[in-house]
Amino acid sequence: MSAECTRVLDALGQPLSPELAAHADGCAECRALLEGFDALESLPAPGAARPPSDLEPVRAVALDALAAQPKATPWTSEAWTLGGLYTGIMALVTLVFAATDRLCNTAPLGVVVGLAVLLLLSMGGALWVALAPARRLGWLGVGTGAVGVALLVVLGGSGLANPHRGFVEGCVSCVRTGALFSLLPLVATLGMLRRMAFHAVRAVAAGLAAGAVGLILLHVHCPDGSPGHLAVSHAGPWLVLGALAPWVRARLRTTGHAP
Repeated sequence: MSAECTRVLDALGQPLSPELAAHADGCAECRALLEGFDALESLPAPGAARPPSDLEPVRAVALDALAAQPKATPWTSEAWTLGGLYTGIMALVTLVFAATDRLCNTAPLGVVVGLAVLLLLSMGGALWVALAPARRLGWLGVGTGAVGVALLVVLGGSGLANPHRGFVEGCVSCVRTGALFSLLPLVATLGMLRRMAFHAVRAVAAGLAAGAVGLILLHVHCPDGSPGHLAVSHAGPWLVLGALAPWVRARLRTTGHAP
C-alpha cells in the first residue's frame, strides 16, 4: 500500500481532494475500498425500523397467532400428556398380561418390582430432559444414565434362560414386542419435539423415554433372564432406539423454534 493509498484510507467518509481522487481512479485497491465503504454506508443503521409496508405481513401473522393462542402452553402440560400416554399403554398391556398369565419374569419379586420402579423413574427423568426448557444434562449425563440403566437391566434378571425357546428365536420375539409397544410413544414424543428447535441431546432423551415403555413391559413379561438375552433383546434395542431418535427428529419439520 502506497502513501496515497494510506491517505485515501484516512479520508474515508470525507470528500477526496483532486489529487487523491485522481489516484483512486487509477488504483484498483482504492476503488475496491471506496466501493465497499459506499455499500456499507447504504445499509440501514442497526435497529432502524423497516418501512411499515414491509412489516405489515409479519405483523398480521403475529397477531393471528396471538389471537389463536394468547398464552403459551407450559411444557409441563406436554410432559403430563406424554406421561399419561406412557402410563395408559403400560397399564393396559400389563392388565392383559396378567389376565393371560404372561407376567413371566422369574427373578425374585423384590428385584422385579425394584427394577420396574427404577425404569419408571428413568423414563420420567428422560422425558424431563427432552422437554424442560433449561437443559441441565448434556451428552455425558444422558449417556452415563442410559448405560447405567442398561447394566441394571442386564444384571437384574433371574440369570436363567428360557428352556422352551432358542436364543435367536427369543431375541427376535422380544425385539419385535419391545418395538411394537414403543412405537406409539416414540411417534407422540417426537411430535412434541417438533414444537421446539432441534437439539440432539433432547432427541436422544426422547427416544430413551419412549423406548422405556417397551423396556418395562418386556421386563415384567419375558421369562428369559439370562444376561445375554437381556443385553441383546432388552437393553440393546432400547439404547439403539435412543441413538436413532436424533436421526429421525432431524428429518422432521420444526413447527416452533423455542430453545
